[in-house]
Amino acid sequence: MRRVVPREVREWEAARPGLCIYLSFYLQGTLALGPPHLSPSAAFWAGLSLLLGGAQEQGIVFLQEVLELRQLPADEQMADDAGAAGGPGGPGGPGIGGRGGFRGGFGSGVRGRGRGRGRGRGRGRGARGGKAEDKEWLPVTKLGRLVKDMKIKSLEEIYLFSLPIKESEIIDFFLGASLKDEVLKIMPVQKQTRAGQRTRFKAFVAIGDYNGHVGLGVKCSKEVATAIRGAIILAKLSIVPVRRGYWGNKIGKPHTVPCKVTGRCGSVLVRLIPAPRGTGIVSAPVPKKLLMMAGIDDCYTSARGCTATLGNFAKATFDAISKTYSYLTPDLWKETVFTKSPYQEFTDHLVKTHTRVSVQRTQAPAVATT
Repeated sequence: MRRVVPREVREWEAARPGLCIYLSFYLQGTLALGPPHLSPSAAFWAGLSLLLGGAQEQGIVFLQEVLELRQLPADEQMADDAGAAGGPGGPGGPGIGGRGGFRGGFGSGVRGRGRGRGRGRGRGRGARGGKAEDKEWLPVTKLGRLVKDMKIKSLEEIYLFSLPIKESEIIDFFLGASLKDEVLKIMPVQKQTRAGQRTRFKAFVAIGDYNGHVGLGVKCSKEVATAIRGAIILAKLSIVPVRRGYWGNKIGKPHTVPCKVTGRCGSVLVRLIPAPRGTGIVSAPVPKKLLMMAGIDDCYTSARGCTATLGNFAKATFDAISKTYSYLTPDLWKETVFTKSPYQEFTDHLVKTHTRVSVQRTQAPAVATT
């Protein structure tokens, strides 16, 4: 019997294929949907139907977080609250758990859609919670103040003096328009407590500008959206410059790694080997994505260890990429002139623009002793 998959599910599968495949495997394993020969969209729809038909509230909340469904506007929120009170769409009415139903086929059927118009109206009207207004950046570090005041012209000046970057807005200031991020994996992790298992979600995010800058972030949180958001911030803070070179004659622009470099994490060892122009990136999907984001066009790779562990595989590749500037090749043997670091050069500016924040401290009452 052929399963009828709603149009919304098929559209979502086309937009987020990796996440849909992950969800289909998650639902098939958790809910025992049978043989895993279903397509991702069919398995996802079957699992969602089973969740909505049963009383697995935790699974519904999980799906809502993963799908990044937006919050309702004020008028829809009022209708949703009315439904939750027992009206149409509430627990006593035809809706789904007082949530007003999902979009399209999600809330249709015997139970109806309720008064709420659904939480998933598409990403055109903003992601979960709507698009937050861009607030003015107020730097809290000396480096951030110098960047905002245009005293530091490029990101390479920061790398030249090995200054630690503690604010992700610094990366946005220099590379914001060209940065692209991609979620490599979202995996559930569990901790055994006295009350039972505590499940959280771990997100791996790669970020880069496809032109010599790449970063990798890992974040664990109770909610998927929070984990992804935190991983993006950590990926920005971990961005490193990528040195590129030539396989043979120095003709045209650099296209590959300058020399053989090796990175390691856990049991995984990744080696990057220079390749002739036109070879492309010969590697597994995970290193290939990181190398593409780093701006490397041609590269051979060699990997050993448990590469099925995606987190260690990505970290080992990122470690190898970050080592491209650790080798002092003969073309860097030229005598250089020492220059002052930005902190020394703009000391007077930092003193003038420094504003002390007053913090009122409340003193604890004295305890009388006898």
